[in-house]
Amino acid sequence: MTDFDDRFEVGNTVYAVLPNNSSLELKIDQHRVHKGFDILHFSGYDNINDVEHLKGSLLKIKASQLTELEEGEYYFHDIIGCTVWTTDGQELGTIKEILSPGANDVWVIKPEKGKDILIPYIGDVVKDVDVANKRIEIELMEGLLD
Repeated sequence: MTDFDDRFEVGNTVYAVLPNNSSLELKIDQHRVHKGFDILHFSGYDNINDVEHLKGSLLKIKASQLTELEEGEYYFHDIIGCTVWTTDGQELGTIKEILSPGANDVWVIKPEKGKDILIPYIGDVVKDVDVANKRIEIELMEGLLD
């Protein structure tokens, strides 16, 4: 997942994280979008059989390749793992996943017990994000815990 139009520019390098947790450096030499999907071609991989072993791998970049964000913007890896607290001091759990279904992201919180809690990433709910201390404070709206 990326929000950056330049992430897949020709000449950029990405890393495929393979199922055995090893990584493979890949240089992008072609990119196009087809039906909403990014189609990439990598230097030296000219046959579909050459990339079959990459199926199911994640493409990642090095930290040095990250784009600087504006204030109030966060990378998913900054948010996942944060503990969520309510404004009245109740610990809800840890963010385990972020969904991007439409107009706003939805943070999936794994509580100590019970089923996951879904929190919309909107100003009325998310009051403070402190990624340095892995702590997020939210204002519970009616129905969020139902």
